[in-house]
Amino acid sequence: MGEEERGDTAARQRVSYFCANGHEARPAFAAEASLPDSWDCPRCGLPASRDQENPPAPPRIEPYKTHLAYVKERRTDAEAAEILQEALQTLRNRRKNGEILY
Repeated sequence: MGEEERGDTAARQRVSYFCANGHEARPAFAAEASLPDSWDCPRCGLPASRDQENPPAPPRIEPYKTHLAYVKERRTDAEAAEILQEALQTLRNRRKNGEILY
């Protein structure tokens, strides 16, 4: 297929984005498009900006937390012991009343 069958190509512009690792990404945009302030680096995945001297800092990655870790942030050990005792008492009462058969 030649140019005549497909039509004219749109005007393009290439813009350089730089990440903290020194990589340069040059995506192509339509000439009339508004350019994004940041772009993800295709090599390392870090955010990149158009300012080569001051690239964005790598994002701070929070370590994975378990459900228990989140609970421990909200409750003291004394509160946890009190909640456990309440839950055990409720369970014992339900067993005594025949609601739970095991």
